[in-house]
Amino acid sequence: MGDELGRQLASKWAKTEALLSHGRIAPHIPPTRRFTSDNLRSMLSSHGMVVVKPVKGAGGHGVIKVTREGAAGYTYTYYSMTKRFDNFEAMFRSLDRKRKGRRYLIQKGIRLATIGGRPIDYRVKYVKEDGVWRIRAIVGRLAKPGLFVTNLCRGGELLSGSEGIRRSLSPGKVASKKREMRVLTHIATGILESRFPGIGQLGFDFGIDRNGKLWIFEVNTRPQ
Repeated sequence: MGDELGRQLASKWAKTEALLSHGRIAPHIPPTRRFTSDNLRSMLSSHGMVVVKPVKGAGGHGVIKVTREGAAGYTYTYYSMTKRFDNFEAMFRSLDRKRKGRRYLIQKGIRLATIGGRPIDYRVKYVKEDGVWRIRAIVGRLAKPGLFVTNLCRGGELLSGSEGIRRSLSPGKVASKKREMRVLTHIATGILESRFPGIGQLGFDFGIDRNGKLWIFEVNTRPQ
């Protein structure tokens, strides 16, 4: 028998802060800051593309991609809708209305490896059973054509992790990338369990960029 579902922890910020404290994991966390006008301007200046998302939320709800276009123009994409703006202030006002007072995070946008132009990321489900953590699944999630979010409830397509890596990178990368996911999952779980005792299951959302680097976007305590 497995353990109960365990402690739930909704705040993405709390989990991200914990992971950033560890030298082995921090390089795999995209730069992340709280949502403010100054932070958004700074992040766009540094990275060109960011993702803003609710501190609490799941299923890709409320996730918005923001891009700096040249010297002054900006766009943001919300599901399949893209809006364009001539200046930062107009873009920020529109974005601020969109979040409806909810707390948001800003995270550096990662240009993911793709299959047929569709971004793919990965979910690793890690469950504590009879006191021992075990990987239950490593799956790929391929975005619906035209969308940047990969969530299945947004039309994403489920693949095996091996198939996703093989088709987006190369067959020769499958074993090494899955092994790296397992190692990072194990280390990160130790950090989170130490900081938040009582967790019993975790869903790690990984991405692999076009250069083959592995990133941890977030960790869920109620994975689907």
